Amino acid sequence: MVLLSSAGESFFQLIFALVVFVGILALTAFVTKWIAGYQKTQGLNRNLEIIEAIRLSNNKYIQIIRAGEDKYFVIAIGKDEVTLLGELSSSQLKEIEVGDNSIQGSIDFKSILEKLTKKDNN
Repeated sequence: MVLLSSAGESFFQLIFALVVFVGILALTAFVTKWIAGYQKTQGLNRNLEIIEAIRLSNNKYIQIIRAGEDKYFVIAIGKDEVTLLGELSSSQLKEIEVGDNSIQGSIDFKSILEKLTKKDNN
């Protein structure tokens, strides 16, 4: 009977540990979503916005920044410095349409596969 009670006790300890673990995971997920929502609302209605960025190397980027409503600046960002490269007007910026294939996220896998299979058949 002693063996049965220790097995039952260890089973309940395991269940308790799992419940605590799941509770901590749920609390962590809730707090993370709350912090993300809070930071998102803090960034609204600002006068600065990153329009586009391109990575040149590990710690070097070129960015187009909108300041105000119609001022655009091209800046170079390094590890410890930020350099103004020039100023653009809104007419100099290229508008990218949602259906444009130059956007990486909108490339259709099926069309790429069809192009590759056509090359293999030729």
